[in-house]
Amino acid sequence: MAMYWLFMQISSISMNLDNQHIYFLSDFHLGAPNYASSLVREKKIVAFLDSIKTTAAEIFIVGDVFDFWFEYKSTIPKGYTRLLGKLAELTDSGIAIHFFLGNHDMWMNGYFEKELNIPVYAEPKVFERFGKKLFIGHGDGLGPGDNGYKFIKKIFRNPICQWLFGALHPTWGIGLANYFSRKSRAKTGSSDAQFLGPDNEWLIIFCKETLAKEHFDYFIFGHRHYPIDFELTPNSRYINLGDWINYFTYAVFDGKTIQLKKWEQ
Repeated sequence: MAMYWLFMQISSISMNLDNQHIYFLSDFHLGAPNYASSLVREKKIVAFLDSIKTTAAEIFIVGDVFDFWFEYKSTIPKGYTRLLGKLAELTDSGIAIHFFLGNHDMWMNGYFEKELNIPVYAEPKVFERFGKKLFIGHGDGLGPGDNGYKFIKKIFRNPICQWLFGALHPTWGIGLANYFSRKSRAKTGSSDAQFLGPDNEWLIIFCKETLAKEHFDYFIFGHRHYPIDFELTPNSRYINLGDWINYFTYAVFDGKTIQLKKWEQ
C-alpha cells in the first residue's frame, strides 16, 4: 500500500512538471487570402491548440491572428468560430493565454478580455518565467527604418481615427480594410522569405540595442513571417515565430530552454 501511494505521488509530480510548458505562436492571418483556405488553416491551428492543452501552462499569441479585425460597439467580424471557441475552452480550463496586437488586428476594444478572459497588450511586454527574462511583442515598428509604417501606425492607433472608421457601416468598413490589408501584404516579396543577415534584420538590430541597456534571456517576436532562432550573445537569443501560412512554426519553453519547432499534423 505504501509503495502504491509513493508511485502515485511520483506520477503526480511528473504530470505537474509536464504541465509547465509555455507555448508561443503568431501570424495566423485568418481571413486571408479567402474563406476556404483560411478555414483550412484555422482548423489546423485549433487542432494544434487542442494537442497542447494537457501540457500548456501558458500560451502567448504574438499578433496578427486575423488579417483584419475591428470591434464595433456591438459587432465583431463574422467567422473564426472554431478558434474563438477553442480559446474560450482553454482559458475556462485554467490555461493562461496572452494576446499581443499585431499590425493587422490592432483595433481591439475589450471583446477578448470580456468574452475570452484573455489580456490584450498593445506594446511589447517583459515577463519573467522559470528565472528567465523574456521580451515579447509582435515586432512591428521596432528597430531602424520602416518610417512610413511607423507613421501610419500612429494614425491607426489614434482614438479619433478609430472612431471615424467605426462610423462606417461594417459592410463598407470591413470590406475596405480587407482590400488594403491584402494589397499591403502583396507587396511583401520573396526576399523576406530568407534570413537577411544580422546587419539587415531590423529586429536583430533592435535586440542588440536593447541588450546594450538591459539583459534579456530571450526576445520573442512575430511579424517577420520567417522562423529565426539567432544567438545574440552566449546568454541571449532572438526567436521569430514564423507564421501559420507557410511554416506552421511555434516555440515552446520547457523551463530550461526555448525551442523553435514546426508542427506536423
